[in-house]
Amino acid sequence: MQRLSLATAVAIGLSVAAFILTTPRPAEASIHEIIAALCRAGGEEVVPHGQNKVGNSFLRALMATGFITSIESTPTTLTINFDPTVPNSKFRSTGSNVSFTSPDGVLVTLIPGVEPDPAFPAHSHCNNLR
Repeated sequence: MQRLSLATAVAIGLSVAAFILTTPRPAEASIHEIIAALCRAGGEEVVPHGQNKVGNSFLRALMATGFITSIESTPTTLTINFDPTVPNSKFRSTGSNVSFTSPDGVLVTLIPGVEPDPAFPAHSHCNNLR
């Protein structure tokens, strides 16, 4: 009888251990900063924070995916080359280059110009893009 109780206790213990080891822990999501900036209601901070919260540039991820192919800069110009054909870009080409002058007087050129892809669910459900 004592053996049956010990075997039962061991079986229950192993079952609990297996459950704990196989149950995934909750994950904290990361929000793509560009989409979050386009879709947030006001100037409030996005929660959970994306890559910028810990001092990393969101450009690192965009370059790693191939969406940004290169960045060229001088004190008066900034040129960003995009490849919106990469599968995870979430943006599409506007069909032409886009240039504008930043508030600090730098000429910014986007090659090609890009805009949110309305077929991407986060963009299609974003109130600021409707």
